[in-house]
Amino acid sequence: MPIFQIKNNKAQQVSLDINHFNNEAELRDFFADNLDELLGMRFISNEYPTSDGGRIDTLALDETNSPVIIEYKWGQDNAIFVQGLFYYDWLKKNKKHFDLLVANKIGKDEKVNWSSPRVLLIAQGFDNRTISAVQQVDNVELYKYMPYKSDIIYIENVYVPNKPKRIKAIENELVVEVDFDDGEQTYDINYHLGGSSDEAKEIFYKIKEKIQALPGVEEFVNQKTGVTYRTTMSFTRFEFGKTYIDVLLRDPKYNDPKDLVKDISSYKYGYKGKAKIKSLKEVDDIFDLIKQSYESTL
Repeated sequence: MPIFQIKNNKAQQVSLDINHFNNEAELRDFFADNLDELLGMRFISNEYPTSDGGRIDTLALDETNSPVIIEYKWGQDNAIFVQGLFYYDWLKKNKKHFDLLVANKIGKDEKVNWSSPRVLLIAQGFDNRTISAVQQVDNVELYKYMPYKSDIIYIENVYVPNKPKRIKAIENELVVEVDFDDGEQTYDINYHLGGSSDEAKEIFYKIKEKIQALPGVEEFVNQKTGVTYRTTMSFTRFEFGKTYIDVLLRDPKYNDPKDLVKDISSYKYGYKGKAKIKSLKEVDDIFDLIKQSYESTL
């Protein structure tokens, strides 16, 4: 994608700087040092050794406290897909080990959300075989990075899965998933809006339409407690009551003339602002706040 710099109302294309990172280690360290700003995640570890002798490039927690494996390739290397799956298998078999890592890095009270672990593969590009293959598995995402001169880096979502998940049982906040063809309950829009009033549903669909008109937005409904929208990082999340919707936002303060946003930064890591919408009359005001949150991720 061409990037342009505007000077004196004239557009000047910024040239690619493919060799900005001298090697894969520099790329890894750059992302690890800027995980919150680039991807909205908390850093856990770099080059983490697994029991089979491999090393995971980066371990992290996302905004929902889901575990994340990140693998990088300097340039393009299709082996990254198999590598990511290999480490994902390790993660699933070592949940208690990862929980302990989080407790030591962040704190004992931090609870890992195991309902949606993620694998992020980051490279300068992916061939069609890799893009096709990754769509046959859950939880693996593809991101392309492009370094430019003038110290600019562009990050693009190449593929992010959004398949509904089946619920076999819910016990003490633990979700056990089963196969897609067993006829069980799914995480989808109907699941989230099942207990909402007609007006709350109409509010959601009006805001949803406005959000999806924004460039580069992905919708994630395959979660137990809400619907999330993100670019390379989440910018808003909807959680549903019967007659209202809680709208979570990245920051505690915005240009907010009606004082709709409550500061929840003391609650936990992740979203720091929350607004409640109960009326169709508030749609435009709430969307304006969401748009400000969206713009903060670009």
